[in-house]
Amino acid sequence: QIDDLAEVDYSLSGLPAVFQPFLDLDLKGIVFPAGNYTDSPYMAASFTIPDQSDSMLYLAFSKYFFQTSSFAYYTAGAFNMTIAEETCSYFNINTEIFSSIIPEVAKYSVTPYPVMLKLMPTEIPIISLQQNSFMVEIQGSVEVLAILPDSTTKSLFTLNIAANTSISLNIFNQKFMGSLCLNR
Repeated sequence: QIDDLAEVDYSLSGLPAVFQPFLDLDLKGIVFPAGNYTDSPYMAASFTIPDQSDSMLYLAFSKYFFQTSSFAYYTAGAFNMTIAEETCSYFNINTEIFSSIIPEVAKYSVTPYPVMLKLMPTEIPIISLQQNSFMVEIQGSVEVLAILPDSTTKSLFTLNIAANTSISLNIFNQKFMGSLCLNR
């Protein structure tokens, strides 16, 4: 079990190959929703690791591993987020800001109300491996809701979003760090 949402099957996919200077283990690496071992909608492709002998340990993760991870977390609802009043008030986001951008919002609220943002993917995020980074393509929607004085919410509008990001992972000062760049 990875966490409450996903599990991984890392059982051997064949017999270990034992050579004089090294041991080669091929593991499955299939991620699936916790408690729901389902067949993946993806096909695994074999790949090879380039021959190198200057390090003690080599790990390789295939595109299939990232695809099944994305599928598992999408199925479990891990990408659904609600940005509540506390976070929005930190950025001072309220209906008045949206009224100046979208005049229709002004019809719903004369008084500035705090807002809540509900983010959810509409498709399984696509992860593709690149040289020194990987790309994540996410399609989703953001629903903007006004939080009324009686603690009920009123939907103001929904935006459909397609985002393409690249993520680079590096080791800096003996810490594993990532950088995220929004490409479009």
